[in-house]
Amino acid sequence: QVRLFESGGGSVQAGGSLKLSCSVVDYNHNSNCVAWFRQVPGNEREVLASIYRGGRWRYAADSVKGRFAISQDPSFTMVYLEMRMLEPEDTAMYYCASASVCRGSALTLDDYTSWGQGTQVTVSS
Repeated sequence: QVRLFESGGGSVQAGGSLKLSCSVVDYNHNSNCVAWFRQVPGNEREVLASIYRGGRWRYAADSVKGRFAISQDPSFTMVYLEMRMLEPEDTAMYYCASASVCRGSALTLDDYTSWGQGTQVTVSS
């Protein structure tokens, strides 16, 4: 069973930066990719970025490309999302999730089977 724990959320002013962390507890190495998502109440969950184990392949959704970057530590036990030039529209609950079967850019929500509880990001104008 894979467990994920997000941290690093908080409140920031527009134009600021935050770095989110996702702790991946995966003793059987079932996770082959991890992605970050966000969700605003009443809206669908939106995929932001993904990274494959080993870090060789990583992808970002068009909506955040150039502002958000995903990375991992060498052991794949920590996955990060660095966010810069934050806007009020980035206010949401942010989640990380893992998948054992990863396809292409790994930006398909339905592929992810293990989820963290989320960390709130609030951007004020």
